[in-house]
Amino acid sequence: MTGTAPAFWEVCEISKAFPGVQALDRVSLALSAGEIHALVGQNGSGKSTLVKCLAGVHQPDGGDIRHLGAVVAMTTPTVARAQGVATIYQEFSLVPSLTVAENIFLGRLPTRAQGSVVDWERMRRESVRTLRELGIEIDPDMVVRRLSVAEQQLIEIAKAISEESTLLVMDEPTAALGLSEARRLQGLIRRLAEQGKAILYISHRIDEVFQVVDRISVLKDGRLAGGGLTPELNEDSVVRMMLGADLKEHYPKQHNATAQPALEVEGLSTESGIENISFSIHAGEVLGLGGMVGSGRTEIARALFGVDAPTAGTIRLNGTSLHLASPRHAIKAGVALVPENRKADGLFFNFQGPQNITIAGLAALLSGPFLNLGREAKVSLDYFIKLDISRAGLDRTVQFVSGGNQQKIILARWLFAKARLLILDEPTQGVDIGARIEVYRIINELTAMGIAILLISSDYPELLAMSDRIAIVRDKRILQISPSRELSEYRLLEIASRGNHQPQGAPYAS
Repeated sequence: MTGTAPAFWEVCEISKAFPGVQALDRVSLALSAGEIHALVGQNGSGKSTLVKCLAGVHQPDGGDIRHLGAVVAMTTPTVARAQGVATIYQEFSLVPSLTVAENIFLGRLPTRAQGSVVDWERMRRESVRTLRELGIEIDPDMVVRRLSVAEQQLIEIAKAISEESTLLVMDEPTAALGLSEARRLQGLIRRLAEQGKAILYISHRIDEVFQVVDRISVLKDGRLAGGGLTPELNEDSVVRMMLGADLKEHYPKQHNATAQPALEVEGLSTESGIENISFSIHAGEVLGLGGMVGSGRTEIARALFGVDAPTAGTIRLNGTSLHLASPRHAIKAGVALVPENRKADGLFFNFQGPQNITIAGLAALLSGPFLNLGREAKVSLDYFIKLDISRAGLDRTVQFVSGGNQQKIILARWLFAKARLLILDEPTQGVDIGARIEVYRIINELTAMGIAILLISSDYPELLAMSDRIAIVRDKRILQISPSRELSEYRLLEIASRGNHQPQGAPYAS
């Protein structure tokens, strides 16, 4: 390589092992200034470990990290930030009770000459400058808890940029965003690259990667499986490197809808603001809810799960009127929810897999007044086998299993509880493509059993492919219900964002 300029940022032969696991095995990446470089791979491929080595959280066992040819020792996160590496994790590091400006300068508040008094005026002034440079129109005095998820993501970026970073590592930056918010963020990322920053972009959304990045590297089992410039690759070739096999179907949809109504909702309004909602879902059908973030999709789910009290309307499940005063009533009636934030709202992280599966139906495991632990173990093992869940979750708390396995454990819970209506809120968010396909196949198995599914997804290709019909939501109202085959991604976005719609469809359309 004599005479060749050193890479802007470079990972050279990095290896990292944990007890029983070789997380990284001599991985090398070169990151150019002004380049958006995607790092993709299944859960467990080594992406998170590599990110944590760059961020100073983990120390590699071998290899090194270089900036402009010079070896840089990322001994701590503080040292990594000082060297110019800013990491934006999927889970935000913002303090909800502080203002935007205070969060941007969190941990490094500017002080006056004496060094003991915070220079609030300077902090606000520099926050305004940073936000303006990024084209972010958010009041620096706004308390963060009042911001939307999309706005909080922008503040995370502003926080990273304010530290004068040269390498920006973004872990699933669009995971919680709708399509329009994701496109806005991608435009911002492109502007940052044009300013000369190197960007390492991690995402499970392969179609999204091709829209925004310049180069792709694929990790599999801790090793670099391949990659190249984006124009030289396609989705199938990347998936083949990730899985080690051809992917014939991204969305293995089966149509199992029957003529028998399962859920019937008429004129439903709630205290959370949804108004005069009417729709039905047939046994074996997947009804998708399409719309932008904040459109009211989650509020509909909360009403059906007994979280938000109805102020008007009726809900019937299999012909029986439901009065859902709480989630407990909903579960007893056969309604189940796989929440968007599985870590905060769906799992008991101090429990192992079996306890997470049986928690909603413990009455079926009682022998007199006592819990039959042997029966619980047998039932749980059956679901681990049926849903192909990693056996690690049998005797380890669920915080130590992958996102895809966590999601399948929640699905197993509701199968055990004999749910007849399953609400899936962003069911593949933050899981890799292999786990996504498994979730889709589980959806097919559930609908074949006659279970009705309400699918909420901001991934429009997924929503279009896996739904039988789609109800488009805007301003907490249903604008239109159509068979998914009659909609395109562009048309769905147009209606959801502009309100350009036809009259709401019939309760069921074949």
